[in-house]
Amino acid sequence: MDSLKNTSIAHSWFEAFNAHNLEKLLSLYDDEAQHFSPKLKVRHPETKGLIIGKNALRTWWQEAFDRLPTLNYKVTSITSSPDRVFMEYVRTVEGEDEMLVAEVLEIKEEKIIASRVYHS
Repeated sequence: MDSLKNTSIAHSWFEAFNAHNLEKLLSLYDDEAQHFSPKLKVRHPETKGLIIGKNALRTWWQEAFDRLPTLNYKVTSITSSPDRVFMEYVRTVEGEDEMLVAEVLEIKEEKIIASRVYHS
């Protein structure tokens, strides 16, 4: 896949996430996609920060959207290659300090197959 298509997927990802449109967000992922997040590791230590599959992603993000209705990501940088996207953004939630976040999306056949989140 080309870098421009992956950049488009990243923009669609931010659009869906910031709209809290769970179905649109999940449509970007492979059925067996893996997701790692430090927040996941803290909130659900039994996962060791890693979940697999759309059902697990659905549960995780629905919980976040319900718990944090003002959760929003402000894009600061997107860098794409033929098989991945590196994204930097600022996580904002009313009443919380802003957090700088980096995330890598691994993409194959126009679907996200893995994502990894890194916090500053």
